[in-house]
Amino acid sequence: MIPVREFEGQTIGVFGLARSGLAAVRSLREGGAEVIAYDDKEPGREAAAAAGAEIAEFSRWPWGGLAALVLSPGVPLTHPAPHPIVRLAQSAGVPIIGDIELFALSIGHLATDRLGARIRPPIAAITGTNGKSTTTALLGHILGRTGMTVQTGGNIGKPVLELDPPTENSVYVLELSSYQIDLVRSLRPSVAALLNLTPDHLDRHGNMENYARVKARLLQNVAKNGTAVIGIDGPYTEGIFTELWAQSGRRVVPISVGKALGFGVFVINGVLYDGTRSPASEIEDLRGLENLKGAHNWQNAAAAYAMAEALGRDRQAIARAMHTFPGLAHRMEIAGELGGIKFINDSKATNADAASKALACYDPIYWIAGGQPKSGGIDSLDKFFPRIARAFLIGEAAAAFEGTLKKSHVACVQCGDLETATRRALEDARAEDREGATVLFSPACASFDQFKDFEDRGDAFKRIVRKLEEEAGDNVTKGLIAVREIS
Repeated sequence: MIPVREFEGQTIGVFGLARSGLAAVRSLREGGAEVIAYDDKEPGREAAAAAGAEIAEFSRWPWGGLAALVLSPGVPLTHPAPHPIVRLAQSAGVPIIGDIELFALSIGHLATDRLGARIRPPIAAITGTNGKSTTTALLGHILGRTGMTVQTGGNIGKPVLELDPPTENSVYVLELSSYQIDLVRSLRPSVAALLNLTPDHLDRHGNMENYARVKARLLQNVAKNGTAVIGIDGPYTEGIFTELWAQSGRRVVPISVGKALGFGVFVINGVLYDGTRSPASEIEDLRGLENLKGAHNWQNAAAAYAMAEALGRDRQAIARAMHTFPGLAHRMEIAGELGGIKFINDSKATNADAASKALACYDPIYWIAGGQPKSGGIDSLDKFFPRIARAFLIGEAAAAFEGTLKKSHVACVQCGDLETATRRALEDARAEDREGATVLFSPACASFDQFKDFEDRGDAFKRIVRKLEEEAGDNVTKGLIAVREIS
């Protein structure tokens, strides 16, 4: 745990008591702050009370005496309308921050070197619409394999305040969502990356311009002697790069997949090049890396390489570390195989753009899709529809997805729930016996209509696949016993 001592003796409000909120309560209490907290759900209130917080509905908080409000990232700050607690805080002049801001305020005061001098551990921060979890995990893996003590968290894994305090060799690798960036002002990453931008969370940010502005803020906050890494293969990020490049004081490294850059890190035909020094050097052929499959993962690899190199890691050591990367759970994860049919768990694909990365990698596809719909649906995926042998649809989006798919003459089956869809996909893939058949669970939707989150959804898929494998094993055993009895 990272104790937050900046508010010692002061009263802080914490609203939203899921993982990051509870971590904030514990860290603030450890640092000597008084905490008043609330959540609509009783388990969160009970856990916060056990950690030493006073529990009260926010309308009864002492707003005139609060030093700050720590807001859960999921609580609307601006769109579609500010939550009532946001309006109360603004009326009282109370700063609204998040757990990442608490981390930023605290981290520079915790580490000392062997002589007792204060040291500021490097911080690597990653954002983007898609790919940020894989890039975060990959960068953490590379830095760990090249001799650093890595703490990884934020929007992936542990809440940031549950990470260990820094040591002399520590580095923090943080995945940050737009919601988290909205609530931070003091974070000064040593290196930060913006991977890409496509429409997502527009209900929260109002429009694409606002969404892009929030994401760009992370790069603008990079320390003056630090490095900003940015994918330039899309119009929004290309514009942000142009603005950053025109500014002075920080190094800006563009990355691209498909374009050779005069300066930057890029991938051509699956080969990673470093063009930040002249002449450009070939670093690694990424095509043989099973856990970094596809052009989207090549972008992730380019970003992780550029960030690791900016943190002083050896080029060839970075390349070697990529070979041992185990991949990311719920992102194009191999969940099992039955009779030559692969099951791929891509539950983290919560929008169409994320799903497109997996759809580009397999053929023929028995596609399980659906859930809580995102704006735009799946119209943008039409170029991948010829790869889809059949779609098995679940959740709230099922009817709308069927309407889109049938326009392109893609066969659809309404399945309702995930187990029904997985069983039916396996049955059809077996019956049609097509080479390379893949049952791909890439929902292109949020999970909240039927599951707690995308991890819960992906775990459910893996349990179903294991159950099918066990059933297949039982059937083989019964068949062998029957053969022996007949003979």
